[in-house]
Amino acid sequence: IGITCFMRDTQYGNWQRHAAILPSAYVSMIDEAGGIPLIIPPAGDMTRLLKSIDGLIVSGGPDVSPSRYGQVPGPMTKEFYPEQDETEIALISSALEMDMPLLGVCRGMQILSIAHGGSLHQHLDDTPGHEGHGGYDGKSTDHGVIVEKDSILAGLMGTSFMVNSTHHQGVSDPGSLTVTATAEHDGLIEAVERRDKKFCLGVQWHPERKGHDLLFAALVEAARG
Repeated sequence: IGITCFMRDTQYGNWQRHAAILPSAYVSMIDEAGGIPLIIPPAGDMTRLLKSIDGLIVSGGPDVSPSRYGQVPGPMTKEFYPEQDETEIALISSALEMDMPLLGVCRGMQILSIAHGGSLHQHLDDTPGHEGHGGYDGKSTDHGVIVEKDSILAGLMGTSFMVNSTHHQGVSDPGSLTVTATAEHDGLIEAVERRDKKFCLGVQWHPERKGHDLLFAALVEAARG
């Protein structure tokens, strides 16, 4: 299972270096589900690796460049990496052409939506109806979601459950994707799917931090198929 990562200046031990990094919870979830994790860096055209994997996770990370959805950066859109956007959109497009099982997490759901012609709210606290949606900038809060009954997500986790919120942006338009979950308190899009594919699911929260191992197990099972 390929898992995208990001590159930024970071500190580990006594060193501070520019590094390709990924929270280890993604690796643990795939390992526990019986898959073999392979980390994919944003290093140009990585679609050549798709022949070596059976499923793809587009992980969380920095904001997507607003130019990808026809906007200019707002005052709270401060950290974005066009090279990463390019790598991930190419991976998403090629993986779906192959009908490869795909899971998008947080930023991963957002860029999945953009790859299907969608767009984002750049900062939820400045978006009417979504002020105070939840935690961001290192903070995390919880809220409920309402899930469509006939969705992949409902089949795995039911039609109502709690998720975490650690994001300041959100999907305003999912493009050609189908919305399958919304936040119960403000209606923000929380999950999207493609019904014409074997397994294509995007979630706005971080299931790897919430113990939602069923999502990762389902991806691994779909990849086995």
